[in-house]
Amino acid sequence: MKAAYIEQPGPPESIIFGDLPQPEPQGPEALVKVTAVAVNPIDTYIRNGAKYWTLPQPYIVGCDLAGVVAAIGPQVTRFRVGDRVWGTNQGLQGRQGTFAEYCAVDQCWLHPTPAGVSDETVAASALVGVTAHLGLFRAARLQAGDAVFVNGGSGGVGSMVVQMARIAGARVLATVGSDAKAAACLALGAERAVNYRTEDVAAAVSQFAPRGVNVYWETRREPDFDTAIGYLAERGRMVLMAGREARPPFPVGPFYVKECSLHGLVMFKASPDELRTCATDMNRWLADGRLRAHIGQIWPLSAAAAAHRLQEDNTLRSAGTLSGKIVLRP
Repeated sequence: MKAAYIEQPGPPESIIFGDLPQPEPQGPEALVKVTAVAVNPIDTYIRNGAKYWTLPQPYIVGCDLAGVVAAIGPQVTRFRVGDRVWGTNQGLQGRQGTFAEYCAVDQCWLHPTPAGVSDETVAASALVGVTAHLGLFRAARLQAGDAVFVNGGSGGVGSMVVQMARIAGARVLATVGSDAKAAACLALGAERAVNYRTEDVAAAVSQFAPRGVNVYWETRREPDFDTAIGYLAERGRMVLMAGREARPPFPVGPFYVKECSLHGLVMFKASPDELRTCATDMNRWLADGRLRAHIGQIWPLSAAAAAHRLQEDNTLRSAGTLSGKIVLRP
């Protein structure tokens, strides 16, 4: 089968697009004929040598996939050959990745694809969608009527947070880096989208939520806690999803006096049951049109190295040349 893989960590150009043996499903695994995958920032960190865990050799990159069950192992009970499925949490914690024509995936990580929803849509929604769901509902305990601040509402996760918060009946203000991205956030359901390059964010927040926001979602790798805690209401909840190397100052006094809480979120530590809860809601919302994937680019799998370069330029260097997800097709 064709696959995008590395033999050793390195820059995007270390990704090889070539032939590897097609896997055979074992035990509880389903063999998925892959039709779409999506690029995530964590894919680039692992490819570049982040030592989170030991990688298979060679290592196929990628976390997300969508496709059709082509064969099943003897212990599979949840799926049959021919079922359309999607999943995430592959290529992590020692598991092989998804950027290939076929992937053998434990059935516990797979979810049915709703009728009428494209494979590109579920692939682009996978990791970012479960991240948003876990953060809003498991961690921040979002309630209808809450005011939510999304610091970066046009990216993969941010756009999912905007939509899910609105579905839950919350009010959303999102920051963005351009007027075009502001328009995109408003189309996704944000009540207010603020261009931080040209507008006064603090004034917009004060007008939007005079008593402060109930949930502050941080997408950046270097959070400004002084600003964030200033925006939070009494008993406000802040969600962090990035910044493994970050060591910013933290204003303990204002934080504890407001009785705020801080929630770190790493989606790959969620259990299969927790991810299934996310997927059940996501499937329902995708099927009825309330949740939409924000896809920025669709390329062939052979362009995996270029896709990693584009993702890395925007994640690490704030290039501003990508809005939404990169989807690749084998």
